[in-house]
Amino acid sequence: MKLVVVSAGLSVPSSTRLLADRLATATAGRTAAEIQVVELRDLAVEIAHNLTNGFPGKKLAAALDTVTEADGLIAVTPVFSASYSGLFKSFFDVLEKDALVGKPVLIAATGGSARHSLVLDHALRPLFAYLRAVVVPTGVYAASEDWGAEGLPERIERAAGELAALMRGLSTTRPASKPTVVPFTDQLAALNISPSGV
Repeated sequence: MKLVVVSAGLSVPSSTRLLADRLATATAGRTAAEIQVVELRDLAVEIAHNLTNGFPGKKLAAALDTVTEADGLIAVTPVFSASYSGLFKSFFDVLEKDALVGKPVLIAATGGSARHSLVLDHALRPLFAYLRAVVVPTGVYAASEDWGAEGLPERIERAAGELAALMRGLSTTRPASKPTVVPFTDQLAALNISPSGV
């Protein structure tokens, strides 16, 4: 299985990337998935060009293919003006509209204050619902004071467990076969009901 991480952190080192890595490690440990990271900072110019001319550059095209082919996705953004970053949104704007349909997605964000934790439910969750992804119940927000504090490791583990379970469930799902038609009389017999008693 392939687990893809989309990180929209801008600085080096980045707390956004740190959170993304911790989520990926926790998830891969439960699924034996191969981790691939898409660092949006490195694609900023190509994303801007794609928005203006409609054609992805070579690196961006590869990143879009990577996300499309993923069995599970971890999407992490820093918070800017109480929402996801413009770079983060722009990447998902240039992704094919059906690329995430039915795909398990774990959403996460980082910010300077716990005040912005609602970004998960007011910005990220609606975005991925619109893209028809399957968003895991637990989102992970990490404020500056959360690093090294109680609570964050537990949220990471819970969210990773939910994503891993969805990934395993979808990978074992087989295409639906043509339904078998069982005659009504046979259905009644299975229930120990005679046709005359109906």
